[in-house]
Amino acid sequence: MRRPWLLVIVGGFLLGALIGVGAMILNTDMHGNRVVTSGKALIGGPFDLVGKDGNTVTDKDFRGRYMLVFFGFTHCPDICPAELQVMSAALDDLGADAKKVVPVFITVDPERDTPDVVSAYVKNFGPNFVGLTGSPEQIAKVAKEYRVTYQKFQDESTGDNYSVDHSALVYLMGPDGEFVTHIPYGTPPDKMAETLRRYL
Repeated sequence: MRRPWLLVIVGGFLLGALIGVGAMILNTDMHGNRVVTSGKALIGGPFDLVGKDGNTVTDKDFRGRYMLVFFGFTHCPDICPAELQVMSAALDDLGADAKKVVPVFITVDPERDTPDVVSAYVKNFGPNFVGLTGSPEQIAKVAKEYRVTYQKFQDESTGDNYSVDHSALVYLMGPDGEFVTHIPYGTPPDKMAETLRRYL
């Protein structure tokens, strides 16, 4: 009785192996090179925000240079300053190539983060950092473009003070404004610099 079941199991493994080999053949060209398919990542897009001195800043202002984009807020106690510090150290590690990259901080707390507040905040991390804010509608739009989630969190014990929970990825955008890659929160500066060198 066990023999038929054994044949079924072995047959199933053989069929699976044949399908796998067939898939490999279909994904390999006649010269034996692996064919890689790619598509456009749905991350990033046009934005219209407010920068230093209340000036309008759009994504087109950064054409020809890479953007290293991080979303956060100036009242953030740990994640935001830590990540901006990592970005700063990684850019220092790049040396002269750092000129090809504009570090951009976009607030998710437009109620408190005025243009003056954001501009003063990013100066702590380097002279080339750009701080951007806008109306709640403008911030919601750019966050949606970058697939960033954020939510105001009110703790009754802290009175009028509040925090903002938000996703914490760093986005590398190309000179054409298109998404290149993302860098997870907690990546050390040397590893971030290594990733940047790969694309510059």
